[in-house]
Amino acid sequence: MAHGARSEHPDKVVVLPYRGYGNRERIVLPGRVLEDERIRPARAGERRWRNFAAFLKLLESDEVPYARLRARFDGVETDVMADREGYFRVELAPGPRRAGWHEAELELADQPAVKAKGRVLIPPDDARFAVVSDIDDTVVYSHVTSKLRMLLTVAFSNAHTRKPFEGVGAFYRALHAGRNPFFYVSKSPWNLYVPLAEYLQLQRLPEGPLFLRNLGLRMPRDHKCVAISALLEAYPRLPFVLIGDSGENDPEVYRDIMRRHPNRIRVIYIRSVNRRPKRLAAIQKLIAEVAKTGCQLVLAPDSEHAAVHAAAEGLISAAALRPIRAEKNRDLAE
Repeated sequence: MAHGARSEHPDKVVVLPYRGYGNRERIVLPGRVLEDERIRPARAGERRWRNFAAFLKLLESDEVPYARLRARFDGVETDVMADREGYFRVELAPGPRRAGWHEAELELADQPAVKAKGRVLIPPDDARFAVVSDIDDTVVYSHVTSKLRMLLTVAFSNAHTRKPFEGVGAFYRALHAGRNPFFYVSKSPWNLYVPLAEYLQLQRLPEGPLFLRNLGLRMPRDHKCVAISALLEAYPRLPFVLIGDSGENDPEVYRDIMRRHPNRIRVIYIRSVNRRPKRLAAIQKLIAEVAKTGCQLVLAPDSEHAAVHAAAEGLISAAALRPIRAEKNRDLAE
């Protein structure tokens, strides 16, 4: 987009904050400044061609480069500048804050009428652990091992029509237990942030910040490592539970994180979606390698299997197994 587009169409500019995170001393709130494409929320009965049109509109979003923003949180104010693709990152040290979700105010410095409010999570002191979950083929069917099939799945569906893996919602709610923070890390581009956040809400999955990637850039192998390492640094007293799938390299990535941050990873759950003998053999080697450190890597065929292990480890209550099993059976019946 031309640099002058923002001044030519000021009424069409929006500030899109992504969910942020923080602790008692510092908060981080990312986001993007874009031209407003006026994309409406998805509907349950939407036709496939309308889903596809909305998908294309999301991918071709027009950024507002080098926009200057003003951020306020708990009486502290700072100015930041977006980069050439419209991305910005606010970091503030507002002083001690109570736990929970909080709002930060954002506005364009030279167009104060363009405002937004971003949500920031500060985990409670009684959190027992933090959970980091992949999304594609971990929470929702995406077929990541087939790039074409994955593209078609995402392009022709929406937050209502894409279904989660059976029982995953109840399992995640049991892990969350109203206090343990959730974070989502995905290879999906930031362009899909809105439908992904909408999807998590519709499926009643725990609300949490998302860590996505810039569209058009080659995915660095350490994308997830960087994001999770930042969370480990932000919450040094919390052990972490990592959840992914065997479709690509989640097991290897999580193993690398465990090596870099010894004694910080409580357990790794990997959904088994690639049943090829070579892949299963590779993961069995990782399971043995991880076990030597005192951590556990669990290859789970479904959410109930992972939940049974989590209950045995004291991560969820045994009473949570019944609703997880009931939701799994209900999802299978639909």
